[in-house]
Amino acid sequence: MSAEDTIRASLRETARLLAEFPDAQTARVAKAASLMAEAVRSGRKVIWFGNGGSATQGQHMAAEFVGRFRKERRALPSISLTENMASVTAIGNDYAFERIFARQLEGLGQAGDAAVGLSTSGNSPNVLEGLRQAKALGLSAIGLTGGDGGRMEALCDVCICVPSTVTAHVQEAHLAIGHILCGLVEDAIK
Repeated sequence: MSAEDTIRASLRETARLLAEFPDAQTARVAKAASLMAEAVRSGRKVIWFGNGGSATQGQHMAAEFVGRFRKERRALPSISLTENMASVTAIGNDYAFERIFARQLEGLGQAGDAAVGLSTSGNSPNVLEGLRQAKALGLSAIGLTGGDGGRMEALCDVCICVPSTVTAHVQEAHLAIGHILCGLVEDAIK
């Protein structure tokens, strides 16, 4: 297959995933946006966390909330738990890598916040621990994952599952979903 054919095939698959996004998952996106908007309206924040590409997507979405997405509006409270490398590495060293998000949520999370865990497989141990901690502290737990949701599905108030097990395609869809979430929350905030 030529490079051009590979490019076209990859773009077609991403377009297919987005165009055929299941109605049940669309309803979950709306519910997640509602939980995030409620957190912000209540003076709470949206907290994002994940590994690798999912970590950078969480950082990107937190920046869209604090900066702006489409509208000129007040800054919306949002953080990514991967931005403070001193905390990530200290917790990983002193406790365990599986605790890097749970420990930060223990210190930074408040009841009423919305916690968003991203894991393309739905089985990342540190993301799962973070979601467990979020629920224990009274935060809304939102998951972004792929495939069947993995173990993450059972830990979330709402879990958005991209119907693919190809990491790159799941992450491409997560970016689109993240932008949709930002827009919906922005529209809901006065």
